[in-house]
Amino acid sequence: MEWSRCTCITAAVLLLLLPRLCSPAGDKLTHGELLRPGDTIVSDGGAFVLGFFAPSDATPARQYLGIWYSNTTVTVQTVVWVANRDAPVTVDGRSGNSPSAPSLALASDASNLVLSDASGRVAWTTNITGATSSGAAGSTAAVLRNDGDLVVLSPDGATLWRSFDHPTDTFIPGMKVGRRYRPRDGVDGWRIVSWKVPGDPSPGSFSYGMDPNTSLQLLLWNGTRIHWRTSAWTGYMTAGKYHGATGTVIYQTVVDSDEEIYASFSVADGAPPTRYVVTDAGKYQLLSWDRNASAWATLESWPSRACSPYGSCGAYGYCDHSQAAGACKCLDGFEPASQGEWSRGVFSRGCRRSQALAPCGGGGEGDAFLAMANMKVPDKFVLLGNMVSDDECAAACRRNCSCVAYAYKSLRSSRANGDMALCLVWTGELVDAQMIGAIWGVAAETLNLRVPAGFAGKKTGTKTVKILLPVLASVLIVTCIVLFWFCKSRAKGKRRSSESEKKLVPGSVRTSSELGEGNPTEDLEFPSIQFSDIAVATNNFSKACMIGRGGFGKVYKVLYFYYILQHPFPSEPMHILFHLN
Repeated sequence: MEWSRCTCITAAVLLLLLPRLCSPAGDKLTHGELLRPGDTIVSDGGAFVLGFFAPSDATPARQYLGIWYSNTTVTVQTVVWVANRDAPVTVDGRSGNSPSAPSLALASDASNLVLSDASGRVAWTTNITGATSSGAAGSTAAVLRNDGDLVVLSPDGATLWRSFDHPTDTFIPGMKVGRRYRPRDGVDGWRIVSWKVPGDPSPGSFSYGMDPNTSLQLLLWNGTRIHWRTSAWTGYMTAGKYHGATGTVIYQTVVDSDEEIYASFSVADGAPPTRYVVTDAGKYQLLSWDRNASAWATLESWPSRACSPYGSCGAYGYCDHSQAAGACKCLDGFEPASQGEWSRGVFSRGCRRSQALAPCGGGGEGDAFLAMANMKVPDKFVLLGNMVSDDECAAACRRNCSCVAYAYKSLRSSRANGDMALCLVWTGELVDAQMIGAIWGVAAETLNLRVPAGFAGKKTGTKTVKILLPVLASVLIVTCIVLFWFCKSRAKGKRRSSESEKKLVPGSVRTSSELGEGNPTEDLEFPSIQFSDIAVATNNFSKACMIGRGGFGKVYKVLYFYYILQHPFPSEPMHILFHLN
């Protein structure tokens, strides 16, 4: 009787301890183990944690299965991945080891990870197909790696599923953003999707991924509308960028292979935790952990300027990033469609041609191309394939009456077929062009705009005249100054009479001999001329006497020669300042 009583007590204790004994240990979850609220899996190396969490702005009873940085790495809980974004599970406040608590486990039939709510309903699963365990389920395991990737491994060690193939709002080193040419394991690409609001990890409005039409740029969408886009890259590349705020070097890589094209990034060993995130407000941000401030530092954020969001400057307009705040301008050969709206800062109607193209036909001989350098080329380009030269690309555009611009670029590829040269052409409105510099190793392109031949020649000629006229005038003036100074410096014994001085330069002025005495920095004064003298010298500021316009005003050739002829230079060089009162 006493023995039976001891047996019952032992059995009861074992039953009470069973849930804890079946909890996971270390960095993996195996068959027969349950992960419940309060339990965690920590990666080997201690960088990441897998467990249940409640967002700070959400009701604690509504919880999600997620991965976050460990508190030894980042002192503020920062979630990088969420499993059940659309289906939170409810925790009733009792012990997480209660039989009715939500749990994560490995199913025995198809080696899937399954998250069940308190009633046993499936809230989320890895949904692996075609990977039944065939009796070897006991060796299947889910492992949290130290890079933050949760993987399901088959008995032979093959990866059946990985969380990196199903990102949420965060992009961390080792992840990919791109697309597969041939979908595999049910995955055809990788896209980052924002949270709905800070307290709700369900999919939000904004997402970031590869352009499905060209695979040459990354896009940030607001629903189905493009919100922002990167520059079109030149294919395979690796580039590094140093961020002084946290001392972090980011290495950006674009890989184009036979199976997939994607962008990824990495940081050096020992660098602080670094991540990209798509926010619910529509920002794509680069964040790095500031160990001194114990907070996330925003290194970069896109869109970065008021005119950076997609199409902000309208058709045929572009955002000029050479100005700190950015400014909308019209592409060369175009003018605002509505000058009134443009002056009020309304750019939605964009720009229109200032001069119409020649009638279509005859191979486009009536048109020319005007080059704009340092451009992020417009969106909606068409690839014409491999081209031998820029001239060949231009000829292809000229033959197409609908072609309004082209860009010729070299595409470096990691494929076996080697590098290519691409001809990008535009047959519709030019949208979302920007003037930029070299960013992330992606050089800005030269956009060649199709314009009337007369417009291109007229514009070039105008520029030439504007440049040459001041240059020639300056050379002539300097030559005259040197000649007069040389002649006068050799004319020993000749001095200007005080009477001439007073007659030619009204007002009190020191002579050259006086300038040579005392402290030159203190005694130096500049001759001046009255307004009436200048008016006479310039024929009352006649346009015929004007040789150009500079940053300080209009320049008149007669003014210079009038003064030089009437005022011989002293034997010692002196500076002359014309000041109009």
